[in-house]
Amino acid sequence: MKKLLLSMIAIGAMVSASFAQTTPKKPVAIKPITATTVKPVTATVKPTAVKPVTTTTVKPVATTTSTVPLKKDGTPDRRYKATTPPAGPLKKDGTPDKRFKANKKN
Repeated sequence: MKKLLLSMIAIGAMVSASFAQTTPKKPVAIKPITATTVKPVTATVKPTAVKPVTTTTVKPVATTTSTVPLKKDGTPDRRYKATTPPAGPLKKDGTPDKRFKANKKN
């Protein structure tokens, strides 16, 4: 294992040393911009057809008068007895195991 580690370090050092030997590229000379090199750009704007805005009616949310207390996001609040899961055994995924009498409704 030591030989492998030392050989990897040696290879890494050789690779990094080979990158240090590259010569930097020479900068490219930039020509100054003159009035003759710049071409004026003309743009034409075509009018587009505007669609009239239609108003939509919002349907009121149906409110139900249930005895289950809800959180702000609408999910049942599990702190109350009305929303607690059954007391019987549960499966691995958390659902009640229907093989037991405590989990059956009949």
